[in-house]
Amino acid sequence: MSTARIRAFLAVARHGSFSAGARTLGLSQPTLTTQVQSLERQHNVELFHRKGRRIELSDVGRQLLPIAQRMALLELEANNLLRDSGRLDSGQLKLGAVGPFHVIEMVDGYRQQYPRIDVSIRVGNSAQVLADLEQYVTDIAVLAGRHDDPGLCAVLYARHAITLFASQDHPFARRGGVRLEELEDQPLLQRETGSTTRLAMERALAAAGVTPRKAMEIGSREALREAVARGIGIGAVSEAEFIPDPRIQPVRIEGEGIYTETYLYCLAERRNSRLVSSFFESVQTAKPASVES
Repeated sequence: MSTARIRAFLAVARHGSFSAGARTLGLSQPTLTTQVQSLERQHNVELFHRKGRRIELSDVGRQLLPIAQRMALLELEANNLLRDSGRLDSGQLKLGAVGPFHVIEMVDGYRQQYPRIDVSIRVGNSAQVLADLEQYVTDIAVLAGRHDDPGLCAVLYARHAITLFASQDHPFARRGGVRLEELEDQPLLQRETGSTTRLAMERALAAAGVTPRKAMEIGSREALREAVARGIGIGAVSEAEFIPDPRIQPVRIEGEGIYTETYLYCLAERRNSRLVSSFFESVQTAKPASVES
């Protein structure tokens, strides 16, 4: 059923004549008359009784009128929704992330620009965050490390050096930095398999021919910090994720830096979506100084 024909019927019913209805819609009277007649012929009904210059709704017309009014209201609501969403005056943006670091600062900056957009964050491991993005559960993913996939669009957000940290009683704690070679046979705490920090450290240690002692594998930053504070071993973390604690001391790795990188992802097919692109643009504007454009 044509919405234009319903609008034509509604205009005539509201204003009591074809000429007045045509003026309201900005149409010529013959055009409006044709639309109403086409609706009548399409369904083999009579919507108006013509009595000279006067018209009255038929029984079918009176029954159709409240339905047409509801249809007009729904059409108006749909147009308002599309208009507001296009101008980012409303809408929902769903983010996926492996943790709170970076994504909260991204959202904070975005909401200052687009306060009417409802933003939600879904936290999970890297595999789950990517799966949510590919299945349209989320619109954008914030992940550590580069995932090469032709179906994804990736933008580098931040690059941070990895720092070691040790308990205040450890000899390293009294030094500003240590060489990677000094980790030979040192008790090193490791994050879980798949951690980008762990992967970066393992690659750097292997390239340097250094073999630390594996003290323990720990699956959370909080537990890692507690283990270091108790002197169980030395930890490694991105500088952006290091939380000061009087029981521990950060220790810089001297020489060529070891880095972790945070990327912003979306499906390549959605990169030009107004909602998705608005977030990318906001993040690019507020990109940390540690990353070159």
